[in-house]
This record gives sequence, C-alpha cells and structure tokens, in this order.
Amino acid sequence: MNDMTQRGSPVHRRSKGSGRWEGVDCLPYKEDEKARFKAISRQVLFSDPALAAELRFFEVAPGGFSSLERHQHAHAVLVLHGRGQCLIGREVRHLQPHDLVTVPPWTWHQFRAGTEEPLGFLCMVNVDRDRPQLPSDEDLANLRADPSIAAFLRDP
Repeated sequence: MNDMTQRGSPVHRRSKGSGRWEGVDCLPYKEDEKARFKAISRQVLFSDPALAAELRFFEVAPGGFSSLERHQHAHAVLVLHGRGQCLIGREVRHLQPHDLVTVPPWTWHQFRAGTEEPLGFLCMVNVDRDRPQLPSDEDLANLRADPSIAAFLRDP
C-alpha cells in the first residue's frame, strides 16, 4: 500500500508529467487472462474506505483498448488527454480531452484510444466493488447486431 491509500494522513504527490505521479506505481491493467484488452496501464491515485471511492488513472496506448465488460458498480470518467471512442451500453461516443462519461451499473462498456496518441483518463469507482462480467457469445452477437457497435468492436 503506498501513501495514497493510507487512511487519515494528508498526502501530496507531485506530477511527473505524462500521466505519472511520484510514489504511484504504474500497474498492469488487469490480471484476468480471459479479458481481452490491449496496451493499457492503470495507476491507483486514491483508495480510501473513508472516501468510499477509488480514483484511478488509465492510459491506453494508440490503438489500444480496455476490456468489454459490465458490473454492478458505476464509473465516473474524465478524459485528460488524447482522443478515442467508448461504447456505453448501445452507444458509441467519440472522446476528447475534458469529456465526462458516466457508466451506469450493468452497462456494457469499453474504451479505445485513437491511432495517433495515447488516451488518458481518470476513473472513479466504489472502493468496495464487484468483479467485472465479460460478455458471453450471445451477448457479443446481440451487440454486434448493431452495425455501429460491430464496427467499434472490430478485431485490432
């Protein structure tokens, strides 16, 4: 546990630029080998039960993407840099710096960086949360029935 996760102590970490902070580990995006994702890292900036929330920073390399998943908890996302797209439910949205995205509970979602630059975003979730649910073959077929979603879910 780094200083950002200790309860009751004020913490100040300076930015190192380029989406990195002093004393904050850059971690693999996931450890789930079944989840399909590409070229993404995460950093846990704040995690404290007193806040009941965890603030994370994700960086998706050009052409990379997060896993397609859903779960009981909601997300609040703020794009800091880069451009890309996200699937939220049955809508594909274009992303640019300072966009805000809310992912409601049990909503399929995935974030993709464009091909020119990394996509960096903050994501706030409950500190105590459930595990992501991956789509079944039937779920994927239902999503891909919409041509705009099928184009978004293309294989890289």
